[in-house]
Amino acid sequence: MPLYLQLKLLNLKWIGAIIGFFYMRFGGAILGFLLGSILDRIFRGSTSSSGGGFGQIFQEQKSEVSPGDFELNLLSLSSLVIKADGKVTQQEMDYVRMYFVQAYGKERANATFRTFNDVIKNREISVVRICAYLRPRVRYEVRLQILHFLFNISNADGHVSEAELRVLHTISQNLRVGHSDFESIKAMFLKSADNAYKILEIDKSASDAEVKKAYRTMAKKFHPDKLQHMDEVYRKGAQEKFNKVQEAYERIQKERGL
Repeated sequence: MPLYLQLKLLNLKWIGAIIGFFYMRFGGAILGFLLGSILDRIFRGSTSSSGGGFGQIFQEQKSEVSPGDFELNLLSLSSLVIKADGKVTQQEMDYVRMYFVQAYGKERANATFRTFNDVIKNREISVVRICAYLRPRVRYEVRLQILHFLFNISNADGHVSEAELRVLHTISQNLRVGHSDFESIKAMFLKSADNAYKILEIDKSASDAEVKKAYRTMAKKFHPDKLQHMDEVYRKGAQEKFNKVQEAYERIQKERGL
Protein backbone atom coordinates (compact mmCIF):
# COMPACT_ATOMS: atom_id res chain seq x y z
CA MET A 1 0.00 0.00 0.00
CA PRO A 2 1.37 3.48 -0.85
CA LEU A 3 2.83 5.44 2.07
CA TYR A 4 0.30 8.30 1.76
CA LEU A 5 -2.56 5.80 2.16
CA GLN A 6 -0.91 4.25 5.20
CA LEU A 7 -0.59 7.70 6.78
CA LYS A 8 -4.25 8.45 6.06
CA LEU A 9 -5.35 5.18 7.62
CA LEU A 10 -3.08 5.69 10.60
CA ASN A 11 -4.68 9.08 11.17
CA LEU A 12 -8.11 7.48 11.53
CA LYS A 13 -7.05 5.87 14.81
CA TRP A 14 -5.69 9.05 16.32
CA ILE A 15 -8.45 11.26 14.98
CA GLY A 16 -10.93 8.92 16.65
CA ALA A 17 -8.93 9.03 19.88
CA ILE A 18 -8.76 12.85 19.88
CA ILE A 19 -12.48 13.23 19.20
CA GLY A 20 -13.29 10.65 21.85
CA PHE A 21 -11.08 12.42 24.41
CA PHE A 22 -12.73 15.74 23.61
CA TYR A 23 -16.19 14.39 24.40
CA MET A 24 -15.55 11.64 26.98
CA ARG A 25 -11.99 12.12 28.24
CA PHE A 26 -9.82 9.00 28.57
CA GLY A 27 -12.65 6.48 28.15
CA GLY A 28 -13.75 8.25 24.97
CA ALA A 29 -10.19 8.33 23.69
CA ILE A 30 -9.92 4.55 24.00
CA LEU A 31 -13.30 4.05 22.33
CA GLY A 32 -12.37 6.44 19.51
CA PHE A 33 -9.07 4.67 18.99
CA LEU A 34 -10.86 1.31 18.71
CA LEU A 35 -13.41 2.68 16.25
CA GLY A 36 -10.59 4.23 14.22
CA SER A 37 -8.87 0.85 14.15
CA ILE A 38 -12.04 -0.79 12.79
CA LEU A 39 -12.29 1.85 10.04
CA ASP A 40 -8.61 1.28 9.36
CA ARG A 41 -9.24 -2.42 8.67
CA ILE A 42 -12.30 -1.67 6.52
CA PHE A 43 -10.51 0.81 4.32
CA ARG A 44 -7.40 -1.34 4.09
CA GLY A 45 -9.66 -4.06 2.71
CA SER A 46 -11.22 -1.61 0.27
CA THR A 47 -7.85 -0.56 -1.14
CA SER A 48 -6.51 -4.10 -1.57
CA SER A 49 -6.07 -5.41 -5.10
CA SER A 50 -7.99 -8.62 -4.41
CA GLY A 51 -11.42 -6.96 -4.91
CA GLY A 52 -14.58 -7.77 -2.97
CA GLY A 53 -15.77 -6.25 0.29
CA PHE A 54 -16.13 -2.50 0.53
CA GLY A 55 -13.67 -2.01 -2.31
CA GLN A 56 -15.94 -3.81 -4.72
CA ILE A 57 -18.98 -1.81 -3.56
CA PHE A 58 -17.17 1.50 -3.99
CA GLN A 59 -15.89 0.45 -7.40
CA GLU A 60 -19.35 -0.53 -8.57
CA GLN A 61 -20.88 2.70 -7.32
CA LYS A 62 -18.25 4.84 -9.04
CA SER A 63 -18.13 2.86 -12.31
CA GLU A 64 -18.78 4.99 -15.36
CA VAL A 65 -18.69 4.54 -19.10
CA SER A 66 -16.40 6.73 -21.17
CA PRO A 67 -17.95 8.65 -24.10
CA GLY A 68 -16.00 6.55 -26.58
CA ASP A 69 -17.11 3.25 -25.06
CA PHE A 70 -20.70 4.47 -24.86
CA GLU A 71 -20.70 5.43 -28.54
CA LEU A 72 -19.23 2.12 -29.72
CA ASN A 73 -21.58 0.04 -27.59
CA LEU A 74 -24.54 2.09 -28.81
CA LEU A 75 -23.42 1.54 -32.42
CA SER A 76 -23.10 -2.18 -31.73
CA LEU A 77 -26.70 -2.35 -30.50
CA SER A 78 -27.73 -0.26 -33.51
CA SER A 79 -26.14 -2.76 -35.89
CA LEU A 80 -28.09 -5.60 -34.28
CA VAL A 81 -31.35 -3.77 -34.90
CA ILE A 82 -30.37 -2.80 -38.46
CA LYS A 83 -29.46 -6.40 -39.38
CA ALA A 84 -32.34 -8.02 -37.47
CA ASP A 85 -34.58 -8.54 -40.53
CA GLY A 86 -31.73 -9.69 -42.77
CA LYS A 87 -31.45 -6.47 -44.74
CA VAL A 88 -29.72 -3.14 -44.20
CA THR A 89 -31.70 -0.17 -45.50
CA GLN A 90 -30.17 3.17 -46.36
CA GLN A 91 -32.82 4.95 -44.28
CA GLU A 92 -31.68 3.11 -41.15
CA MET A 93 -28.00 3.81 -41.77
CA ASP A 94 -28.74 7.48 -42.53
CA TYR A 95 -30.72 7.83 -39.31
CA VAL A 96 -27.88 6.43 -37.19
CA ARG A 97 -25.27 8.63 -38.89
CA MET A 98 -27.47 11.73 -38.54
CA TYR A 99 -28.06 10.96 -34.87
CA PHE A 100 -24.35 10.62 -34.11
CA VAL A 101 -23.41 13.73 -36.08
CA GLN A 102 -26.00 15.73 -34.11
CA ALA A 103 -24.80 14.25 -30.84
CA TYR A 104 -21.03 14.43 -31.28
CA GLY A 105 -20.27 16.56 -34.33
CA LYS A 106 -19.27 15.43 -37.82
CA GLU A 107 -15.56 14.86 -37.16
CA ARG A 108 -16.04 12.79 -34.02
CA ALA A 109 -18.97 10.87 -35.52
CA ASN A 110 -16.96 10.00 -38.62
CA ALA A 111 -14.07 8.76 -36.49
CA THR A 112 -16.47 6.61 -34.47
CA PHE A 113 -18.01 5.20 -37.65
CA ARG A 114 -14.59 4.30 -39.02
CA THR A 115 -13.91 2.28 -35.89
CA PHE A 116 -17.36 0.80 -36.18
CA ASN A 117 -16.81 -0.26 -39.80
CA ASP A 118 -13.30 -1.59 -39.18
CA VAL A 119 -13.94 -3.49 -35.96
CA ILE A 120 -17.56 -3.86 -34.86
CA LYS A 121 -19.03 -5.05 -38.16
CA ASN A 122 -16.41 -7.75 -38.49
CA ARG A 123 -17.05 -9.57 -35.24
CA GLU A 124 -19.96 -11.20 -33.49
CA ILE A 125 -21.84 -8.85 -31.19
CA SER A 126 -23.23 -10.10 -27.89
CA VAL A 127 -26.37 -8.38 -26.59
CA VAL A 128 -25.81 -9.88 -23.16
CA ARG A 129 -22.22 -8.64 -22.93
CA ILE A 130 -22.96 -5.12 -24.15
CA CYS A 131 -25.98 -4.65 -21.92
CA ALA A 132 -24.16 -6.12 -18.93
CA TYR A 133 -21.47 -3.48 -19.49
CA LEU A 134 -23.86 -0.55 -19.97
CA ARG A 135 -26.50 -1.45 -17.39
CA PRO A 136 -24.61 -0.55 -14.18
CA ARG A 137 -22.92 2.46 -15.80
CA VAL A 138 -25.87 4.46 -17.11
CA ARG A 139 -28.98 5.72 -15.36
CA TYR A 140 -32.37 4.19 -16.02
CA GLU A 141 -33.51 7.31 -17.91
CA VAL A 142 -30.55 6.88 -20.28
CA ARG A 143 -31.45 3.22 -20.84
CA LEU A 144 -34.97 4.31 -21.77
CA GLN A 145 -33.47 6.78 -24.25
CA ILE A 146 -31.25 4.05 -25.73
CA LEU A 147 -34.33 1.90 -26.30
CA HIS A 148 -36.22 4.82 -27.84
CA PHE A 149 -33.27 5.53 -30.15
CA LEU A 150 -33.18 1.88 -31.29
CA PHE A 151 -36.92 1.93 -31.98
CA ASN A 152 -36.37 5.02 -34.13
CA ILE A 153 -33.76 3.12 -36.14
CA SER A 154 -36.11 0.21 -36.78
CA ASN A 155 -38.85 2.65 -37.78
CA ALA A 156 -36.61 4.72 -40.09
CA ASP A 157 -37.90 2.82 -43.14
CA GLY A 158 -41.50 3.34 -41.99
CA HIS A 159 -42.01 -0.11 -40.49
CA VAL A 160 -40.93 -2.04 -37.39
CA SER A 161 -40.67 -5.68 -38.41
CA GLU A 162 -41.34 -8.66 -36.16
CA ALA A 163 -37.65 -9.62 -36.33
CA GLU A 164 -36.61 -6.12 -35.25
CA LEU A 165 -39.18 -6.18 -32.48
CA ARG A 166 -37.76 -9.43 -31.12
CA VAL A 167 -34.24 -7.95 -31.04
CA LEU A 168 -35.53 -4.77 -29.38
CA HIS A 169 -37.32 -6.84 -26.74
CA THR A 170 -34.15 -8.85 -26.05
CA ILE A 171 -32.10 -5.64 -25.67
CA SER A 172 -34.77 -4.16 -23.41
CA GLN A 173 -34.73 -7.23 -21.17
CA ASN A 174 -30.94 -7.23 -20.91
CA LEU A 175 -30.91 -3.50 -20.11
CA ARG A 176 -33.42 -4.31 -17.34
CA VAL A 177 -36.01 -1.94 -18.78
CA GLY A 178 -39.37 -2.66 -17.16
CA HIS A 179 -41.95 -4.47 -19.27
CA SER A 180 -44.47 -1.64 -18.93
CA ASP A 181 -41.85 0.91 -20.07
CA PHE A 182 -40.98 -1.29 -23.06
CA GLU A 183 -44.64 -1.55 -24.02
CA SER A 184 -45.06 2.20 -23.57
CA ILE A 185 -42.18 3.03 -25.93
CA LYS A 186 -43.30 0.35 -28.40
CA ALA A 187 -46.78 1.92 -28.48
CA MET A 188 -45.18 5.18 -29.61
CA PHE A 189 -44.19 3.45 -32.86
CA LEU A 190 -46.76 0.68 -33.38
CA LYS A 191 -50.28 2.06 -33.85
CA SER A 192 -53.25 0.27 -32.32
CA ALA A 193 -56.71 1.11 -31.06
CA ASP A 194 -55.50 1.41 -27.48
CA ASN A 195 -51.91 2.60 -27.99
CA ALA A 196 -52.64 5.89 -26.16
CA TYR A 197 -53.42 3.86 -23.05
CA LYS A 198 -50.34 1.69 -23.56
CA ILE A 199 -48.16 4.78 -23.73
CA LEU A 200 -49.53 5.85 -20.34
CA GLU A 201 -49.07 2.26 -19.09
CA ILE A 202 -52.73 1.77 -18.16
CA ASP A 203 -55.67 -0.32 -19.37
CA LYS A 204 -58.49 1.13 -21.40
CA SER A 205 -60.79 0.39 -18.46
CA ALA A 206 -58.88 2.81 -16.18
CA SER A 207 -60.92 5.48 -14.44
CA ASP A 208 -60.56 9.17 -15.28
CA ALA A 209 -58.66 9.67 -12.02
CA GLU A 210 -56.29 6.81 -12.92
CA VAL A 211 -55.73 8.33 -16.37
CA LYS A 212 -54.76 11.68 -14.85
CA LYS A 213 -52.46 10.01 -12.32
CA ALA A 214 -50.83 7.91 -15.06
CA TYR A 215 -50.21 11.01 -17.17
CA ARG A 216 -48.49 12.80 -14.28
CA THR A 217 -46.35 9.72 -13.59
CA MET A 218 -45.30 9.26 -17.22
CA ALA A 219 -44.69 12.97 -17.80
CA LYS A 220 -42.36 12.94 -14.81
CA LYS A 221 -40.60 9.75 -15.96
CA PHE A 222 -39.94 11.03 -19.48
CA HIS A 223 -39.30 14.67 -18.65
CA PRO A 224 -36.31 16.01 -20.63
CA ASP A 225 -34.78 17.52 -17.48
CA LYS A 226 -33.79 14.00 -16.44
CA LEU A 227 -31.23 14.00 -19.28
CA GLN A 228 -29.75 17.46 -18.70
CA HIS A 229 -26.33 15.82 -18.25
CA MET A 230 -26.49 14.28 -21.75
CA ASP A 231 -25.83 15.82 -25.17
CA GLU A 232 -28.56 17.86 -26.84
CA VAL A 233 -29.64 15.07 -29.19
CA TYR A 234 -30.47 12.83 -26.22
CA ARG A 235 -32.48 15.63 -24.63
CA LYS A 236 -34.36 15.97 -27.93
CA GLY A 237 -35.12 12.26 -27.79
CA ALA A 238 -36.47 12.67 -24.28
CA GLN A 239 -38.56 15.61 -25.48
CA GLU A 240 -39.96 13.41 -28.23
CA LYS A 241 -41.07 10.77 -25.71
CA PHE A 242 -42.49 13.50 -23.47
CA ASN A 243 -44.50 14.86 -26.41
CA LYS A 244 -45.84 11.38 -27.17
CA VAL A 245 -47.07 11.11 -23.59
CA GLN A 246 -48.81 14.46 -23.89
CA GLU A 247 -50.39 13.50 -27.22
CA ALA A 248 -51.63 10.20 -25.76
CA TYR A 249 -53.21 12.01 -22.81
CA GLU A 250 -54.84 14.56 -25.11
CA ARG A 251 -56.31 11.76 -27.26
CA ILE A 252 -57.81 10.10 -24.19
CA GLN A 253 -59.11 13.46 -22.95
CA LYS A 254 -60.82 14.03 -26.28
CA GLU A 255 -62.18 10.50 -26.38
CA ARG A 256 -63.62 10.78 -22.89
CA GLY A 257 -64.59 14.42 -23.03
CA LEU A 258 -62.40 15.32 -20.06
